[in-house]
This record gives sequence, structure tokens and C-alpha cells, in this order.
Amino acid sequence: MAAFVKTRLGAMMFLEYIVWGSWYVTITTYLTSTLHFSGTQAGAVFGTASVASLLSPFFVGLIADRFFATERVMAVLYVLGAICMFALTKVTSFGAVYALVLAFCLCYFPTIALTNSIAMQQVANPGRDFPPIRVMGTIGWIVINLIVGFMRVEPTTVPFMLAAVSSIVMAIYSIAALPHTPPRAKGQAVTARIILGLDALVMMKQRDFAVFVIASILACIPLTF
Repeated sequence: MAAFVKTRLGAMMFLEYIVWGSWYVTITTYLTSTLHFSGTQAGAVFGTASVASLLSPFFVGLIADRFFATERVMAVLYVLGAICMFALTKVTSFGAVYALVLAFCLCYFPTIALTNSIAMQQVANPGRDFPPIRVMGTIGWIVINLIVGFMRVEPTTVPFMLAAVSSIVMAIYSIAALPHTPPRAKGQAVTARIILGLDALVMMKQRDFAVFVIASILACIPLTF
């Protein structure tokens, strides 16, 4: 049973990063070569990922922790993300593209933390069991980018359609195959401190954790280049 759960979690990670990788690497080519956006406009669209990463995980995490099972929250987010990706294939103006990519990112990026949360809660030894599960996400990222490159569809809307389809697949998978992960803090009071995640700042007093956070921030800076 434990091996079966790990297999399902590994497949979850594989699909999770297919959703992201299918369009993220090639979107600038589409924006500049096909829609003829300026470098500033393309950069602004690309930067929606950073904006969404700062905003949505706080609130979505709060919902998953206190009100609904994590896999159900994920399923809803994937469906909404799929709608955004499909709509993206139909628009060409900067305002519409920016809004849809931002909306998708607001839906998608919380799922990164949620998939990690599910995996951590469902394995017996996270320190030992999580890395092999998480590496399946990296494999998914590589596979989908190889497929996109082989198809030579970078300047087209095909990557967005791939993201939409894989999002729907992930939504179905979340409900049908992922282990049930109920809200851990159901019934607990919700405060502004909790919403903003200020309790986590207490951990910065631990030297090892502080070094890890600072190193992670610095490591993420070149990722966007």
C-alpha cells in the first residue's frame, strides 16, 4: 500500500510540472514573435508568475488548511487554470493576455505548495520518501519541454492548449487518484496573523532555517533568467 501511494504521489508531481512546463519556457517566443509584444510587455507577462507566487498561496493555503480537503481545492484550481489557458489561445491584446496569464498563475502556483503538502502528509518518512517523489516533477518538466521542442510549436498557441488539457487531467486525477487529505486546522480561529503567515517568521530565529530561506531566495533570482 505504501508503494502504491508513493507511485500515485510521483504521478501527481509528474503531471503538476507538465502543467507549468508546457508553456512557461516558450511563452516569450510566442509573445514576441507571434503577437509582436515589446520586450517590456513580454517581461510584464512573464512576471505575473512572481506576482501570483507572492499573493495567492497565503489565501489558498488557508482554505486548504481549514475548510476543504486539499485534493478538492486543487481540482477546482486546475479547472479554473484550464479555462484561463484555453481563453489565452483566443486573445491577442496585451491587456487580455496579461490578465489571463495572471489569473492562471493565481490558480496554479498555490498547487505547488499543495502538492508538496499532500506528499509530506501521506508518506511515513518525508526526509527519505519525499525526494524521489518530487524528482518526478523535474522529469515531467523535462519531458513536456522535449515534446514541445520536438513539435516545434513554440510560436503557436499549442503550448497553452497542452497546459489546458493537462490541467483538466490533473483535476480529474486529484479527485480520482490522490489520497484524501482533510484540512488539518478545521475549526480553528482565523486571524490576520495566520492569513499573512506571520507565525512562520518565528522560525527565522533558527539559524539553519534562516540560512536555508536566504539561500533559497538567492537561488531563485537567476531562475527567471
